[in-house]
Amino acid sequence: MMWPSVSLLAFVTVQRLAEVGLAHHNTQVLLGSGAKEAAPHHYPYMVALHSCWIAGLWLLAIGRPIEPLWFAVFLALQAGRLWVIGTLKGRWTTRIIVLPGAPLVSSGPYRFLAHPNYVVVAGEIAVLPLAFGMPAYAAVFSLLNAVVLYVRIKAENKALGR
Repeated sequence: MMWPSVSLLAFVTVQRLAEVGLAHHNTQVLLGSGAKEAAPHHYPYMVALHSCWIAGLWLLAIGRPIEPLWFAVFLALQAGRLWVIGTLKGRWTTRIIVLPGAPLVSSGPYRFLAHPNYVVVAGEIAVLPLAFGMPAYAAVFSLLNAVVLYVRIKAENKALGR
């Protein structure tokens, strides 16, 4: 049966495309309010990584059964994703955008973690392939994501004065 894997991959793809639209909108509003983008040089690599991750899943995961435990973890990560976006509201974006004079968000998941969105993303990059029974795929993309996140978190911390 192919429809469960196709449905899950379609959900993730539509979700990511919607998030790109939301991020673009929020970025434009923030930049129009005097915000500045920091360290844009790594952004194309991050986009390429995520694009290859989802494209590879479309190529390799179609028709694979979905493992219920990993699917449940994936759903929990979706709750975390919504919590992050809901907490940041108009300040959520996929780029490092700093609004001078604006305090750092310290509510929601930011009470517990400095970078909860990256925890969610790192989890998703590992968990979705695991839900399809693809541990090697999860490991390879988790390692690549760790490299990108190392660069990104370092740049973001510097931009935010941490």
